[in-house]
Amino acid sequence: MSDLIVVSFPDETTAFELRAELAKLQREYLLDVEDIVVATRGEDGKVRLHQAVDLTLAGAASGSFWGLLVGVLFLNPLLGVAAGAGAGALAGALSDVGINDAFIKEVGETLTPGSSAVFVLLRKVTGDKVLERLSAFAGKGKVLQSSLTEEQEAKLRSALEGDVATPPAPAA
Repeated sequence: MSDLIVVSFPDETTAFELRAELAKLQREYLLDVEDIVVATRGEDGKVRLHQAVDLTLAGAASGSFWGLLVGVLFLNPLLGVAAGAGAGALAGALSDVGINDAFIKEVGETLTPGSSAVFVLLRKVTGDKVLERLSAFAGKGKVLQSSLTEEQEAKLRSALEGDVATPPAPAA
């Protein structure tokens, strides 16, 4: 089962830095990311999604290859490449893998202009090592939403938001 985590930042660059750090952690097999998206809300109020994988480009590349093969069969490889690239790009643009784009845009609308958020869908995490590596982001982000357990979410909040102050004990 995958876990969804949404972390917001007051600027646009920190979200991209976190995405880069999570990519490093994935290459080191400390976590398994199913999908990761950065949403930015510009000063104009417009929400932009920055996908880790450009499905339109991937679809165009795949379609070009298959179009070339079909085109060779019908003795017109250039037409096959063009038709395959177009069909693949259209299929890639219409597909949505991982986190629902409508959900990302909805949450993105709640961001203040000039801020950003990282949406991460995780399959597997080596918690203690990942939290240690995220110490560079301490005090910079705020956990907006997660499907983690309360204990895991508290640890993540502590790592990203700084030490969460405990309320004072009532006077006797």
